[in-house]
Amino acid sequence: QVQLAESGGESVQAGGSLKLSCATLGYIGTNYCMAWFRQAPGKQREGVVHFAVRDDAARSNTVWADYADSVKGRFTASHDPAKSTLYLQMNNLRPEDSAIYSCAARGHIGYCYQGSIDFSYWGQGTQVTVSS
Repeated sequence: QVQLAESGGESVQAGGSLKLSCATLGYIGTNYCMAWFRQAPGKQREGVVHFAVRDDAARSNTVWADYADSVKGRFTASHDPAKSTLYLQMNNLRPEDSAIYSCAARGHIGYCYQGSIDFSYWGQGTQVTVSS
């Protein structure tokens, strides 16, 4: 069983930065897709970034990240395989970035791009609040 644990959410002022972490507890495999989603009150959940890791014999350590247009140039996802943790560095935060941020994962890559919501594992979420 895989569990995801997010951390790093805080209250910050507009223009500030935060770094979220999503730690993976349990073995998810060598080829997988992880993602950050966010949901603000009264709004639908939206994908922030989809992050793929492929570590097979043919294409070892291939990764890619697909960002939502609203965060391109401001947010950066990264992954530390040694710590089994996915990070989300968020810079130049705006009030409209305020939401509960949740990470998700599945044990295969599949279609690991914006729009994909088919994940086996979800975290509980961490609150990000950006004040103007």
